[in-house]
Amino acid sequence: MSAANALRGEAELLVGGRVLVLRPSFAALVAAEVELGPLFALVERAADARLALGELASLFWHCVKERPETLTREAVGDAVVEQGLAAVTPALRALLGQILQGR
Repeated sequence: MSAANALRGEAELLVGGRVLVLRPSFAALVAAEVELGPLFALVERAADARLALGELASLFWHCVKERPETLTREAVGDAVVEQGLAAVTPALRALLGQILQGR
């Protein structure tokens, strides 16, 4: 059973054997935007296959719901690399869809 609630635009990411819920809350998206620039531009880069690995990991980092104290940003990035882009694309698609469409 999934821990993520698709109706809230949530997705899951496996990091270090632990399933993390990614929730694109207002606060998370504002934090991501401060770091990465306008979210619409981020979505456009993703659509054009120009989203950098660091941008992807940063978006995931900011959207981790109930982030464990021991979790590092590097661990999120490492999880993306270990699983590969194909495996994390569903989570990215869910977050980008939420950015564009809302609830």
